[in-house]
Formats: sequence, C-alpha cells, structure tokens
Amino acid sequence: MASSRIIGSIVAAIAIAGSVAAFAVTWRPAIAAIEPPAPTSFDAALVKRGRELAATGNCNDCHTVRGGQAFAGGLPVPTPFGTIYSSNITPDAETGIGRWPEAAFRRAMRDGVDRDGRHLYPTFPYDHFTNVTDDDDRALYAYLMTRQPVYAPARANQLSFPLDQRVVIAGWKLLFLRHGTYQPDNTKSAEWNRGAYLVEGLAHCGACHTPRNALGAERASAQFAGGDVDNWHAYAINGQSPSPVPWDADALFAYLRDGWHPDHGVARGPMAQVVSNLSSIPQSDVRAIATYMAGQFGAPAPDRKRRGDEVLAQVKSPAPPAAGSNAAGAAIYAAACATCHETGRALPYGGVNLGLSTAFSSPDARNAANIVLSGVRPIEGERSPIMPGFAASMSDQQIATLLNYLRARFSNQPAWTGLEKTIVDARTTQTVFLQTSPGPHNAPADPAQRDKP
Repeated sequence: MASSRIIGSIVAAIAIAGSVAAFAVTWRPAIAAIEPPAPTSFDAALVKRGRELAATGNCNDCHTVRGGQAFAGGLPVPTPFGTIYSSNITPDAETGIGRWPEAAFRRAMRDGVDRDGRHLYPTFPYDHFTNVTDDDDRALYAYLMTRQPVYAPARANQLSFPLDQRVVIAGWKLLFLRHGTYQPDNTKSAEWNRGAYLVEGLAHCGACHTPRNALGAERASAQFAGGDVDNWHAYAINGQSPSPVPWDADALFAYLRDGWHPDHGVARGPMAQVVSNLSSIPQSDVRAIATYMAGQFGAPAPDRKRRGDEVLAQVKSPAPPAAGSNAAGAAIYAAACATCHETGRALPYGGVNLGLSTAFSSPDARNAANIVLSGVRPIEGERSPIMPGFAASMSDQQIATLLNYLRARFSNQPAWTGLEKTIVDARTTQTVFLQTSPGPHNAPADPAQRDKP
C-alpha cells in the first residue's frame, strides 16, 4: 500500500510538473492595446528608413494579394501541411496592427507571438527576423504604422488537426527557433558583415533557398542548397549552384539591383518581386548582400570556371545546332523562341541566349515549365522585359517536346524525368499564383524606375 502511494505520488508529481512545463512553454501574455498613433507622431527619416527595410524584407510580396491593397494580407501560402494566409499588417485598429505597441511588434518579429499572445506560424519567417536589431524593428514599425489602414479580416487557415492548434507551434520553436544566430565576424569586412546581417535577418534568403526538413524547418546542414516556393525551385545559391556561368560579387550586385545580368538572364517568378524591391534600397546594402553571398558561392574550381568560359565563348560565337532526333522540338523552338532568343538583342529587352539560362541546366524542370507556360508579364507603365506565355497555345505534349529539346541543346545535363507531371502541376499552380500574387513578377529594367517611392 505504501509503495503504491509513493508511486502514485511520483506519477502525479511528474504529471503536474509536465503540465506546468507545457504551460510555461506555450503560454504568452497578451500585451495591452494602445490607441492607434497618429502618423505624424513618427519621425519622417525613421519612416523612410523603415520603407527601405520593408523592401529588403519583401514585406509587400507576402502581405498583398493581387488586386488588393498593400499590406492588407490574405495571400495564400501553400505548405506541405496546408494553406496559411498572410496577415493584415496595416494600422487598421480592428483587423490590422493599429493597436499594437512597438513592444508587441518586436515580440512578433523576434519570438513569433502576436499581441494577443498567440503563436504565429513560421511561414512568417521570425526564425530570421529574430536577428533584426531593435533600431531596425523600430523603423519598420514606424513605416507600417504610417501606411493606409485597411479593414481586412484574417482568412481562416486551411490546416488539419492538430496543426490548426497554435500551441503546437510552441513545440516547433523549442526545436528550431534560435535567438542570436547572427553574430558579426571580426575577421571580415564591414561590408561583408552588413551583408550577413541582411541575408540572415530581414532579407531571409534562406527561407526560400534552403531545403526544409519533415517538420518544415530549414536544414541547417544544407544552407542555401536550394528550396521550393510557389511551385518554383529556388536555386542553390552556394557552391552547388547549377548556373552555367559561375556567379561573382559584381554579377550578383547587378542582378539584385537591376533584375538581370547579361551572363545570367532576367529574374522571374517569385525572385523577380524580390529584386524589384531591392532596386529601391540603398546600393550599399545591395552591394553588401552581393559580397556576402559571393562568399557563399565561393571561388569556382578550375573545371567549373573552364566550363563557364566555354559557355560564354559559345554564346559569342554560336555554332549551328547539331542534327538530332527531336525534330519536332527544333521546329517549335524555331517558330516560337528563336525569333527573340537568337536575335542578339541585348538584355533585358532581348531574349537571353538559353545556353546561359539556369532554368535549363537545373536538375529541377519546374522553372523552365513555368516560364514557358506563363512567360514574363510587363510592368504596367514601365519599360520592362516581356515574354509571351504559351499555356493557351501549346498542349502539354508540345511543351514537353520543346523543353526536352531545350535541355538537350542548351545544357550538358541528362534529360529530366517526370517532365509530363511537372508540366501538369505547373499549369495548375501557375493559375493560382497569377491570381493571388501582388503584381507582375519581373523587375523594373529602366534605371529611372528604381527609386520611385
């Protein structure tokens, strides 16, 4: 009897301790609401700085639906676990962050907890934003609190049990949320450290360009090794890059600043909105990002450099295509593609020589399928690249025939597998993407357009 009571007491103590620990892990207090501050209460210079930081973080891309008002949320973010909708971050008092004090905003950025104490899903990349400084959080807060308030109630996430219970996210944070992961490296230059701070923090490059594990967290051992976003493949941006020509700091700077580079082509898909935003931030920050990322790519090995030089030489002095078995693909290319891609007209308004396109040297065919199906839409009222999409004029079989031809002619890689399914999936997801994305996904090519407010 005595031993049973002792065992029962121990079990009860463990259960109570477990409950207390679980409560401590999951519970976060609400932060008292405030009256929405007047926009004029924020320093203009601070707001301007916040605007640049918001562009660095690509905030408008995730928090704006196509045809909707800026930062009002509602953009569907597909994940392997279901669809999560972005939140309204305008200063609307009822449905936005209008009643959030700065402390609540900082807690959301750093800890992934909203003003009411609810855990936020990590589609909001607070695992990166936790590295943002107090001063930069303050500037972001000032910028967002001076935007136009928009009444836009949150859409219900489409998640199954138990993932629809936000307390589950507390466990995810215990496993994967680490504070202070960015630390300056005193052996590197100030520019490199600035780039590291931006890339690992607000720019959250790894959120797209790093593969994720079964629980949706970035795989730290495979940083920048390539990821997935909106049925596009975010290329590896390290030594595993499939780019035909190796990247260096100057090429990265031009690409991120202008949205294109003659040896790498034009930004497209989700990356195009990123570079469109980066075109409005200080050049020094873009240069810092390029410097840091060039270190992630590393200097190319001699064989890699030689292959890149050979590609550039072939582009400058193209040889007639060798006769092959894919006559149908060659005919489609001649009719639909060559008139732009073989004219020699300079980028960004001419078509890139496809031997330089990472889309056709990549192990993943999704980007090539997406760009052929959807093309590159022009930016209204601006000079910008344009390419027609062929979703309406070509069958899936014709698209596959063309892509197989392009892969064989313009890369030295083996044929893609599962191409037909890739094309079917691309047709479906691109319809949703074009309906919900905030705007044309290609960057302003005209330098006069870069610094528009």
